[in-house]
Amino acid sequence: MATRSGLTALFPVQSQLDYALEDARSQEEKENLVFQYLKKIDDRKDDLKVPDFEEGLEWLNTQQPLSLARELSGKVVVLDFFTYCCINCMHLLPDLHLLEQQHTVKDGLVVVGVHSAKFPNEKVLRNVQNAVLRYGITHPVVNDGAGRLWQELEVACWPTLVILGPRGNLLFSLVGEGHRDRLFLFTAAALKHYGQTGELRDADIGIRLYRDSLPPSTLSFPGKVAADPAGGRLAVADTGHHRVLVLSTSGHVLHCIGGPGSGRRDGAFSEALFSSPQGVVIKGDVVYVADTENHLIRKIDLLEGRVSTLAGVGVQGTDREGGGLGPQQPISSPWDLALGTAGGEEDNVLWIAMAGTHQIWALFLEDGKLPKGSESTKGMCVRFVGSGNEENRNNAYPHKAGLAQPSGVSAAPQEPWSCLFVADSESSTVRTVSLKDGAVKHLVGGERDPLNLFAFGDVDGAGINAKLQHPLGVAWSPSGSLLYVADSYNHKIKVVDPKSKQCRVLAGTGEASDSLGPGFEEASFNEPGGLCVGEAGKVLYIADTNNHHIKVLDLESRSVSLLPISFQDVLDAVGDTSVAMAVRKAPTLPKSAARIEMSVLAVSAGQTVQMSLALTLPDGTKLTQEAPSFWALSAEGNEWLLEGQCLSGDIRDISQPLSVMVAVPLTARSPDPTLTVDAWVYFCSADEGACMMRAASFRQPLQIDRAPRDGTVNVTMSHAF
Repeated sequence: MATRSGLTALFPVQSQLDYALEDARSQEEKENLVFQYLKKIDDRKDDLKVPDFEEGLEWLNTQQPLSLARELSGKVVVLDFFTYCCINCMHLLPDLHLLEQQHTVKDGLVVVGVHSAKFPNEKVLRNVQNAVLRYGITHPVVNDGAGRLWQELEVACWPTLVILGPRGNLLFSLVGEGHRDRLFLFTAAALKHYGQTGELRDADIGIRLYRDSLPPSTLSFPGKVAADPAGGRLAVADTGHHRVLVLSTSGHVLHCIGGPGSGRRDGAFSEALFSSPQGVVIKGDVVYVADTENHLIRKIDLLEGRVSTLAGVGVQGTDREGGGLGPQQPISSPWDLALGTAGGEEDNVLWIAMAGTHQIWALFLEDGKLPKGSESTKGMCVRFVGSGNEENRNNAYPHKAGLAQPSGVSAAPQEPWSCLFVADSESSTVRTVSLKDGAVKHLVGGERDPLNLFAFGDVDGAGINAKLQHPLGVAWSPSGSLLYVADSYNHKIKVVDPKSKQCRVLAGTGEASDSLGPGFEEASFNEPGGLCVGEAGKVLYIADTNNHHIKVLDLESRSVSLLPISFQDVLDAVGDTSVAMAVRKAPTLPKSAARIEMSVLAVSAGQTVQMSLALTLPDGTKLTQEAPSFWALSAEGNEWLLEGQCLSGDIRDISQPLSVMVAVPLTARSPDPTLTVDAWVYFCSADEGACMMRAASFRQPLQIDRAPRDGTVNVTMSHAF
């Protein structure tokens, strides 16, 4: 007999297993305990079955709606109850992705994301679609906007994983993040157990990825934008393309660093990799980057043309105290950055909105001291504010205050402010952090109950009477003594007078759309994630995330325009130094150029081709620094293959191979395109008595399998001049 059951019926049964697993000493003992548990579950007279998905729900990444009684019958199903604003839910996605790589649909495993919204904005299908694209989710997702299955299964928090057997029967539940070992143990055991009982089916469920239906765009979900205080340049986190762009204020690309695929690698611009970068700060010839999904803080040196890691170890940390030197200090989902001063020389500290641990941290670029703290040496990365509990708790003691997924930070060091402004997204507030004593205070939004993270809305007003919905960005304007806020889920830009605490709409209709005006009131945005002040307070640059644009708000004329991103023929607007160009007009190859035909390379749609360019100079010679060498990428007749990718880069050091990367689109317009990598190398004899230029051209034919796969395909292109 089967009864419709929720998690309260499962908890007493599973708790016995959980206690036993805590005492188990070996992996074999753990596996045996789980097998015994599964047999016990199957021997019950009442199958703990869950209700099926409601008819008429909206599905993503599938050809048709799925049912536990049809397509998912005979499968071990992992239900991921998530809401896309939640940082803890984001932390689970790498675990689920790895799980799907180990066990396929044919093996009998299906992961289904059950989107159960917290905010009203998250119930809208278009916004869920954007989240699925932004996070690279490739398993089926159902938009359960009313939370029906959440309620029937008695789910209590995000994220929650529920593992079902092939009869739609409850097996396990995992609440919160950080349970990778249990998740893998439970699913592997269930697949083995039900494989032995003959209840698994290897049938396809009809996966059709939503991203395959969309055209490429110049930017992909840009998360943050920053302006150089000296003027002339912007840094953009092109989050969906896993890269950072440095632009002139007219939109010309000066540097393209990272992308097109995600990864983690320091080095020259042509080989450096990021994973969904968010916060950026640019000052002079340095860009600091919150490399969010790599859990790192990175430094881009524009003069040297190199990327290095300043903090983080490359995996999510759980430390809430810090105090270690940067590259040895684990951190968790840094979301935004701001330069500041703390007990030392100007701009000696990088303030970090550490969304993953609900705190503000400090990375010391030079020796300094936190307010009421001990001395900190250069390179130290340490907590400044926040207990680590997800709360809307203000407190005069910085370590007793509670933040809730801080996602934006901006410094106002001038008197009388002397504070950090923080966009505290999950409490829907803007908070202040004193730079004198670390006290945390409320500015606008939310409510007084520190445990209520549901006090959101869209209301102009003062202080607590104003309401926001999941704000992700703040930008301080010293010239006007005003704070600008990206009220992301209300699709608006708001302005706050910190003296009166008055908050009002500056621009945006409140509809998720992409209109430019004619004025601020008629303009529209779609979940803007970041913003910055430029041109001495005269303009705002907006990262209009879901519209894949950078928009410019002219505060004097009250007009809105797009920043046109151009990759063509760009030189540094500062003018005193030649810099790498994202795309340049390559000179004609000389007749003497070496032409190397590579063997056909088999790749699949969705994979990344990594071409390692290994060049060797004649003995007794060296690269000519005054005449920068460079490489250029082309695909004659198949330009679709290169849309949104970095097409050239400087060659500054050939002691190690250079990496040229191409992400193969999921929809290939031709099965057999050819990539061409041309290299122009300028070198001189060691005594600089003679200088010369040589060129080499590599033609790499591809054979593309249209069946999508993940991963990287490597090929080495070697030539000795």
